[in-house]
Amino acid sequence: MNGPRRRGSWEPAPATRWEDAYLTGNGTHGAMVHGRTGEELIVVNHHLLLRPNGGEHALAPDLAGELEHLRDAVLTGRARAAVARHVTGPLQWVRPFHPALALRLRRTAAVPAAPAAAPVIPAAYRREIDHRTGVATTRWDGHRADTFASRADDLIVHREVRTGTVRLTHHWQLDAAPQDLAVDTAAATEPGGAVLRTDVRHPGGSGHGYTCWTHVRATGGTLRTEQDAVHAEGCAEVLLLTRVHPWEDPEPPPLPDLPYPELLDRHTARHTPAYDRVDLDLHAPEEHRALPGSALLADPDTHRLALLERLFDAGRHHLLSSAGVLPPRLTGLWTGSWDTAWSGALTCDANLNLQIAAATTAALPEVSHAHAAFVARQLDDWRSNARRLFGLPGLVAPAHTDGRTGHAYHYSEDHPLHLWTAGAHWLLQPLLDHVDTTGDTALADTLVRPALHETADFYRAFLTRTGPDGRLQYVPSYSPENTPAGADSPITVNAAMDLAAARHTLTATGHHALADRLPPYLLNSEGALAEWAWPAAPDRQQHRHLSHLHPVWPLGDINPLDTPALARAAHRALRLRGSENHSAHGHLHRALIAARLGDAALLGEALDAVLDGAFFHPSLMSSHYPRLDVYNADAAHTLPGVLIEALLHSTPDRLVLLPAPPARLTRGTVHGLRTRCRIELTTLSWDLTTHQVSATLTADTDRSATVHLGTDPHRPPLHLDLRAGHPTLVHLDLRAAHPAPVRPVPAHPGPARPEPDRS
Repeated sequence: MNGPRRRGSWEPAPATRWEDAYLTGNGTHGAMVHGRTGEELIVVNHHLLLRPNGGEHALAPDLAGELEHLRDAVLTGRARAAVARHVTGPLQWVRPFHPALALRLRRTAAVPAAPAAAPVIPAAYRREIDHRTGVATTRWDGHRADTFASRADDLIVHREVRTGTVRLTHHWQLDAAPQDLAVDTAAATEPGGAVLRTDVRHPGGSGHGYTCWTHVRATGGTLRTEQDAVHAEGCAEVLLLTRVHPWEDPEPPPLPDLPYPELLDRHTARHTPAYDRVDLDLHAPEEHRALPGSALLADPDTHRLALLERLFDAGRHHLLSSAGVLPPRLTGLWTGSWDTAWSGALTCDANLNLQIAAATTAALPEVSHAHAAFVARQLDDWRSNARRLFGLPGLVAPAHTDGRTGHAYHYSEDHPLHLWTAGAHWLLQPLLDHVDTTGDTALADTLVRPALHETADFYRAFLTRTGPDGRLQYVPSYSPENTPAGADSPITVNAAMDLAAARHTLTATGHHALADRLPPYLLNSEGALAEWAWPAAPDRQQHRHLSHLHPVWPLGDINPLDTPALARAAHRALRLRGSENHSAHGHLHRALIAARLGDAALLGEALDAVLDGAFFHPSLMSSHYPRLDVYNADAAHTLPGVLIEALLHSTPDRLVLLPAPPARLTRGTVHGLRTRCRIELTTLSWDLTTHQVSATLTADTDRSATVHLGTDPHRPPLHLDLRAGHPTLVHLDLRAAHPAPVRPVPAHPGPARPEPDRS
């Protein structure tokens, strides 16, 4: 086994585009660090910065009196005309997410002069990101600059060491910045240093805007101010502390008066232990691990193992760093442009849940807590949606949200997202997994179970139509964002996702009789699980979404061990599904489902499509489409979840080891995965060449568990009785028909890790 490795990435040249900048974040503030030596640019982000567009006042349409008319129309083939009545104007997007500004640091003494068209990269240049600390560092010719977003003090910390004379300005005219912003920047001295303040007001007299402060502290040398800049001259060290205040929110607390080492220690005391809970080692060659990220990406086939290790590490770093006041947006919490695709929203009908797929198993409860806070803040708006759209009690979540409101006003005739009713269940599912995994009874009792019961209240009031067979009809029904083949409207009857969400919710809340009256899933003429259990709604297979396989992932209600016939039908449906526009979320959603169905080959194909399709920037943040088209966090955040699902699946009473390991992952070790059995997979090691698997399991309470190797229902499982806190070692042979005996093992401190760089 290779020795401990540093977990981060590096590049031999500065970022020339904001998409290539290294990322650091604390769940509220984010920074994008270009790593330039002469004129550094650090883009500052805040999770709650939104551009007003009317969405701040928008509500779901008031359609409460139209539900029965809509149902009649859908059942008689007039759905499009009925939905058209709901559309009274152009599509209303949610408020767009945008950057605050950039810190522009013009250094004059530390960098040799060069022609403007050909900036010099010093021979000793290196920029890097340490995932274990969240610190982005640039080094050149004895100079150094460090940046991190503090989880302890909620600010962006930047330090300059021996970088000569530095002129700091706030650069607000970033890509696509509106020219009608009212911007006022002023520099002033203050006790202990200087401060640069920029106020940005959106047009229209709405009172919307934000303030950005950068406080400057210097060791040695002098600080002086001019109208809109701060100069540091002859300083051994310059410390910049930056905060953003959206005017919709309360004033931030006072700044800590601490030196850089203490600020860093306070931050890493929170970030590093969270990040270190899980480690993946695929036994990549050391010479490949030593390469910069851009070199790994340039030849992903040769460097496959090192690239997967790097992307796994980066994905967990980005996911942790973008989760705090909200879970991640489509862009995490970063953007360098005011023209962010799809408003930089939280897209709830697929992308958000895919991005946080690794939260529970990869031991990042911080992400689950961010998601829980997001759900809790939106519940009143979800109640409003249920009343206004359907005239019913309960919860209806939006398909798109800006993060501040949850009103379902973003819809059109072609995309009637306001009629998607599975959203509350879909968004609660990650929290149900979190409760199973952690035993978080406080969150279960105060949020998750009450919200699930309110979701059941909606279904109980909504499910009133029955067909000739006495079964309930789920109408109107919507499968995001697809339309049945040959149909003129996406709205129809009995979408598989709706049936799965309703059945799971009603069963979990004790309404078994109503759940039993829901129609069963339908198999189409090809033996595949149909997207709509309605003969008049034939499948349209060329589509990026896989909503109809919701009962496979994440629910697990359909799986090879318990429901092999339905699992075969779901597998057939997965194989028939096209990738449409090759969006990253489509490929990786396919991979997550393939893992649950035990199809290692298909999971490998989906991974290959992303790794070979140029979806990753040198920053290791990803794009929505191939060839770096549209900055987007779906691939970056979802990929760790895909790798974990290939190695482990769990339910409250079962572990499945190696359900779908891709052939190229011939051997490896992962530490620290969590399971819904409340058993930590302290260590899982596998070697496909020798067919050997070993696992060390540690339960937090005395409990019994069943361990399966793979998803073959004919292979007998291993039954374990575990004692709390006592690791148990399991040896398994992939060729053996029966599991091997187990034995307790001494507690192990876990993998050795290099100390974070705190210099």
